[in-house]
Amino acid sequence: MKLRKQVTVCGGAIFCVAVFSLYLMLDRVQHDPARRQSGGNFPRVRVITLSAAFNIMLDVYSLLKFDNPDGGVWKQGFDITYEPNEWDNEPLQVFVVPHSHNDPGWVKTFDKYFTDQTQHILNNMVVKLAEDPRRKFIWSEISFFSKWWETADVHKQEAMRKLILGGQLEIVTGGWVMTDEANAHYFAMIDQLIEGHQWLESNLGITPRSGWAVDPFGHSATMPYLLKRANLTSMLIQRIHYSIKKHFASTRNLEFMWRQAWDMGSNTDMFCHMMPFYSYDVPHTCGPDPKICCQFDFKRLPGGRINCPWKVPPKTIVEANVAERAQLLLDQYRKKSKLYRSKVLLVPLGDDFRYDKALEWDQQYINYQKLFDYMNSHPEMHVQAQFGTLTDYFNAVYKTNGVAQGSRPAGYPVLSGDFFAYADREDHYWTGYFTSRPFYKSMDRIIESHLRGAEILYSLAVANARHAGMEGRYPVSDYSLLVDARRSVGLFQHHDAITGTAKENVVIDYGTKLLRSLIGLKRVIINAAHFLVMKNKEFYRFYQTEPFLETVMANFIYKKQTDLYLVMFNPVERERLCAVTVLVNTVRVRVLTEDGQTLPVQLSAQWSSASQMSAEVFEATFMVRLPPLALAVFHLYDSPDSPMTLRSDTLLRLSGRGVAARAVDPLPVRSQQADSQTFYISSQSLTLGFSGTTGLLEVLKVQMQFMVYGTRPSKDKSGAYLFLPDGKAKPYHQKEPPVVRVVEGPLFSEVVAHYQHFQQTIRIYNVPGVDGLSIDITTMVDIRDQTNKELAIRLVTDIQSGEVFYTDLNGFQMQPRRHYLKLPLQANFYPMPSQAYIQDGNYRLTLHTAQALGVSSLESGQLEVIMDRRLMQDDNRGLGQGLKDNKKTANRFRLLLERRSASNKMTDSATTSFPSVLSHMTNAMLNHEVLALPVLPKRRGIPPLQTFAPLKSILPCDLHLVNLRSIQSQQDPQSPSPYTALILHRLALDCGFEAQNLGFNCTTTQGQVRVETHTEKRIKLLTIFPMSLTLMHSGTPLANNTTITLDPMEISAFKLKLR
Repeated sequence: MKLRKQVTVCGGAIFCVAVFSLYLMLDRVQHDPARRQSGGNFPRVRVITLSAAFNIMLDVYSLLKFDNPDGGVWKQGFDITYEPNEWDNEPLQVFVVPHSHNDPGWVKTFDKYFTDQTQHILNNMVVKLAEDPRRKFIWSEISFFSKWWETADVHKQEAMRKLILGGQLEIVTGGWVMTDEANAHYFAMIDQLIEGHQWLESNLGITPRSGWAVDPFGHSATMPYLLKRANLTSMLIQRIHYSIKKHFASTRNLEFMWRQAWDMGSNTDMFCHMMPFYSYDVPHTCGPDPKICCQFDFKRLPGGRINCPWKVPPKTIVEANVAERAQLLLDQYRKKSKLYRSKVLLVPLGDDFRYDKALEWDQQYINYQKLFDYMNSHPEMHVQAQFGTLTDYFNAVYKTNGVAQGSRPAGYPVLSGDFFAYADREDHYWTGYFTSRPFYKSMDRIIESHLRGAEILYSLAVANARHAGMEGRYPVSDYSLLVDARRSVGLFQHHDAITGTAKENVVIDYGTKLLRSLIGLKRVIINAAHFLVMKNKEFYRFYQTEPFLETVMANFIYKKQTDLYLVMFNPVERERLCAVTVLVNTVRVRVLTEDGQTLPVQLSAQWSSASQMSAEVFEATFMVRLPPLALAVFHLYDSPDSPMTLRSDTLLRLSGRGVAARAVDPLPVRSQQADSQTFYISSQSLTLGFSGTTGLLEVLKVQMQFMVYGTRPSKDKSGAYLFLPDGKAKPYHQKEPPVVRVVEGPLFSEVVAHYQHFQQTIRIYNVPGVDGLSIDITTMVDIRDQTNKELAIRLVTDIQSGEVFYTDLNGFQMQPRRHYLKLPLQANFYPMPSQAYIQDGNYRLTLHTAQALGVSSLESGQLEVIMDRRLMQDDNRGLGQGLKDNKKTANRFRLLLERRSASNKMTDSATTSFPSVLSHMTNAMLNHEVLALPVLPKRRGIPPLQTFAPLKSILPCDLHLVNLRSIQSQQDPQSPSPYTALILHRLALDCGFEAQNLGFNCTTTQGQVRVETHTEKRIKLLTIFPMSLTLMHSGTPLANNTTITLDPMEISAFKLKLR
């Protein structure tokens, strides 16, 4: 094993993660002919054998041909044979696991599914499982389960509790939803898992042990990490590229320990079971031949509403046919078991919204029980078959291997990496949904940022109110608004919601729920801010009907002749020096800090079209320094003497089409005929050049291009899930040249290019620190008049990145990618929830994003992002609609170019890569904007206000506060307990870049932190407990002054009692 270590000191003693190179290592044991148990027939695969059992997904990709030969009855696999005596000494143990996959919204809304189907499934479950203690079932979506529980009477609740405690019903994963793993941000993935687990703990007192993810369209390496931190021991995944499934099946690596790429030990190992066949439905779960397996889906018995497409129906099991039927089924079980290493077999039995009729419960359970009874009473069959739960199966695997739950059985492989992109057949890659419905992907992230901000402020406000003995006067009942928002955001992480793959009316339903939550979160934020900024809490009065502050979706309008106080909230745990823009209706505005200092203001026009400015509303931009997580107070007033208020200089570059600039006094506008000469804007840190012809960025190593993809002319076309382009992208073209507006001023400069289908704004800030070191890009996209088109932005540079690029997984970790010419174009796209970069020995170019989109690097030195897609047809994956409900959408980015330091020209290892500290900060600032909260005028005047800064001392700059979440009361889930969950993530940093002035003091402490030293003086830390990630398992309480240590990349949760 090769080892390269990189430890560099920069920016005050920043500890850098050691970067290692790992190479493909396949387990020697698996290729030992003696282990094949007289082997049977398996395809020959090219095998690399090294001393340790380690697979890296990138290497698996390099190894495979990605061809698609006909495998016989198992179309995408191969013929499986076995010797009849293989089970003579150790019988086959079969666990048939009944399940029902319930989508919380897809072709029906969440509520419609519940009314039509889900409530009946759960009502029948209570009755039918109780009829025979041998019957088992698993359930995963707590969003549905909790809704059923709230409507069920006490007898049903008791019956359900008894089934769970008796082991007949198992709750698997236990998240609010079965989350999407491509577009979801780790903040929301954790939050929906906590919401589900907290519900289970308070209502049922149970803790999930096994993860179940049969329907997300590809799988992320973040998921095993989060489940491991939540104390689950095993997990199952299903939707994986058919070539990868075949490879893992042929090497018997379908069960493996899934390890994080950065983990040099085995702390992050999670036992994972990969299902081998095409789908999780009954025809594809009993064995390799769907024609036979379909005959054992007894819902399809003749006379029912669904049948077997293979034209051989199931038969009711009777004494006359049981021997033949049992033998036929056992043959499938044996063939499937040959793909795994143990003689324990998992056979799921279910499909979407199954078991909603009492008849199906009888059809499946009675017929299967007859088959099991026959098999188990015939020892010559060497099989023990029964119904089981997922954990029953995993426990049997551990037991037969003689290891503890969650431990690695001898000879089982270890794997690092992820499972994107997913293809279910031919070249049908599910890479379109990385971008589908970007408006909602963007809305999701804005609401996540509000949710995190509201959680933090609410927890701090309640702790302060308790400390001041004012709990009775504070609106603690705002907690129910937090619960509602957690659940709406949680629901939207579902794999048909954030993915953009639901029907139009369902999308509207999700959007309505999210918007309602956003309104509630704004109320939580203004109520907490009101209490926290009062200088004298005795003056504090809360009136439900008369808010003290307001929050407006687009920053507010300050009206002349009024004094206005403005509270600014910085949701980031770093001090922040940044430009803030508010709307005003006077050019005579003056801005003061809390201590009376006048701030420079840049006054700019508000534009209603490319060349028309508003006469009533102006933009006032000023630079503020905000302490971490603080609420800072500013004062705006109308002053005839405003020497610090400076006007932007605006130039319209026109193409002579008779478009005239209409200036509004007192803001000057010049116009000139556009030419092809490059023109520039600059700040103290950056100078940018733009094409005179296109108005788009073209220097600083980067040329920006807009591209268009069509879809295939054949019957298979792109849709909500699939990206099936008609070849390479073509340059975006419009007949008329764009109108380009150049705005320059002391605090920011920007270039706005107006095209027919998009408006591109590139802005740079003339401020020291993080905000001034990257380029702010907003692309307003509107393709509502297009047909079967996808709009992409391409960055072309001279960075020698070769075929390698990097995309993030869930905003949590970076995953190296490789562009493969052997794969079709659409297979080379990956999810980009928060960033992507390319690099060489000298430079790294990172595109940070405020919304999840699909990304690729199709040539060396390029990054390409799909911005929006409008598709007129369904892509035959069950949705029954195209994507025609496009909205005008603002896609927001930050572009950051970093130079490697002379002493550190080494690029990353093949398996791990990390952002720099500047890159982490840039991403945080893009995703958590400052919130401006104006104080509403009061008849009685405004009481004295002061800045609220909750941190006594600064946090190390590799520590991210994921959340500070008030834990619900056990008695009333709509109100808070005295406890708060603190969730911290230690960021891993690449220190190999030239140090930049971040604008604040950045130090690290080797992952060590004492919570007490950072807690503000008005709050007392009473207790601190280390917890599992979802707060279900508690460690020993720590002394208040204990130093906590986090490893790089570690996420840890603690339960605090603050007062």
